[in-house]
Amino acid sequence: MSADDQELSLAERAGDLIKHNRLFVVGLVIAVSFLFVALTATWIAPKDPQAIDFTAKLQAPSLQHFFGTDVLGRDIFSRVLHGARTSLLTGVLVVSLALLIGLPIGLVAGYYGGRIDMVLMRVTDVFLAFPPLLLPIAITAALGPGLYNALMALAISWFPWYARILRSSVIAVKEELYVKSSQAMGMHPIRIMIKHALPNSTTPVIVQASMDFGYTILAAASLSFIGMGARPPTIEWGLMISSSRSIFLEYWWTAFFPGLAIFILVWGANLLGDGIRDLLDPHYSDKK
Repeated sequence: MSADDQELSLAERAGDLIKHNRLFVVGLVIAVSFLFVALTATWIAPKDPQAIDFTAKLQAPSLQHFFGTDVLGRDIFSRVLHGARTSLLTGVLVVSLALLIGLPIGLVAGYYGGRIDMVLMRVTDVFLAFPPLLLPIAITAALGPGLYNALMALAISWFPWYARILRSSVIAVKEELYVKSSQAMGMHPIRIMIKHALPNSTTPVIVQASMDFGYTILAAASLSFIGMGARPPTIEWGLMISSSRSIFLEYWWTAFFPGLAIFILVWGANLLGDGIRDLLDPHYSDKK
């Protein structure tokens, strides 16, 4: 491996990844497309997603209603477009809240070690002991059904992973010479953590967050499906599937298209996460 390979900038590595990794390009296109739809759904949706028309209920897909209509006669295509906004917002908020909770815990635990580390990690272990969806269901049941309660519940169940990942990185970084020098100069520990430990430990967390984005969307849709997440009149894909489950066999389009949207978005997010992992991998040049 040449010195030039070692010194590839992030932009150069991104360009190289786009050229050689078709799946990353697919994931990027899917993510950008859904972002565009989420931002412009109000203008590009052909119908009012909340407009009820009993004379047009449960119509099959046609030129007038591309994805058909639901039991209330609402245009499913328009509702799927507007649902992209809810799903993307769900992924961003859950991952962001989980990071806001997990990063300070992992940073303090990794830097100080000892009893502080033991106490903080035992607390995170309590949350890790629950199955992935059981804890959000329990929290949402206690707080009450609703989209934002579900997002908070998912963030609480997700933060231990980020806390543990950052802790491991900080433990390695705090042994570096620049950290030892800052300690010897009498720099305050909080300043060392913010200025040195955190910026040099976040790459694994960023990779994990990019991989988790799709799973958080799927988890939120699952909560809505069982009645613990979004509630009407919120337009959310999992809720759309839930409201159609009793008629799915006869009127397949009522659940198929929201489910297809979830599948494509989660698949694209996972492909994009894989690409970001390669992009931030310090040994990326070795894989070329």
